[in-house]
Amino acid sequence: MKKLDHSQEYLRVLTIAGSDSGGGAGIQADLKTFAALGAYGMSAITVLTAQNTLGVAGIHAAPSDFLAAQIDAVASDIGVHAVKIGMLHSPELVHTVAQAIDRHALPHVVLDPVMTSATGARLIEAPAVQALVAELFPRAALITPNLDEAALLLGRPVDSAADMPIAAQALLQMGARAVLLKGGHLPGEQVLDLLIERGAEPHAMQHERVDTRNLHGAGCTLSSALAVFLAQDLPLRLAAEAARSYVLDAIKEGALVTTGQGVGPLNHGFSPRATVLRQPKA
Repeated sequence: MKKLDHSQEYLRVLTIAGSDSGGGAGIQADLKTFAALGAYGMSAITVLTAQNTLGVAGIHAAPSDFLAAQIDAVASDIGVHAVKIGMLHSPELVHTVAQAIDRHALPHVVLDPVMTSATGARLIEAPAVQALVAELFPRAALITPNLDEAALLLGRPVDSAADMPIAAQALLQMGARAVLLKGGHLPGEQVLDLLIERGAEPHAMQHERVDTRNLHGAGCTLSSALAVFLAQDLPLRLAAEAARSYVLDAIKEGALVTTGQGVGPLNHGFSPRATVLRQPKA
């Protein structure tokens, strides 16, 4: 009888985020992204939302002790190679996640500071914004705000390409270790994103804008893809470029697909990759 090989393990990525009942963003987009990129996805749900392509109809936050129980259950048994953090509705949830990161020494943390939906609904309590900065900026390897989120974090508008490096530097000064500032909300035929790490020159990344309204969950997808590539120990710049490439292709492949009556989702599964297996680290 052939001896079974138990020496391999899945690349395991945990999403700590909100549930999108419409399937386009949040936990659902994260898990689709993990699977499409060959990772084993796990989840800790922070809030339930009732939403579709037209907007958010309701938000129900998970109790903080139950959020902690979800993270503890995953981390203590299965293990975690990287973490994506999305919607955290309240300061209590932010504090719970920060404690869990420390308790389990969770690696490669990507923080997507979700504050508004694609349809403009506010998704975070005001005190939670300050908690994000104080407790999660220092614990995250990278934060991935869009321009609206950067403006809320900084308390001033960020509405031009010229503002982006200034805003990114200001976010570093607030405690972030690295910032991927997403410029997709700016008008124009080119989309500019800016990656900046402490002590390094800004790295600008551009691509041609895709003519589509199907962009629901693009930010969730980008941060999830980043977590997968960081779990593979790619340098941050290469991980950012690979994640952007995946998101751009997912947007292109879903650009003409009709889902609902509003802002549709990406096509996460346009070209699924083989499951990533690796040897456990000693």
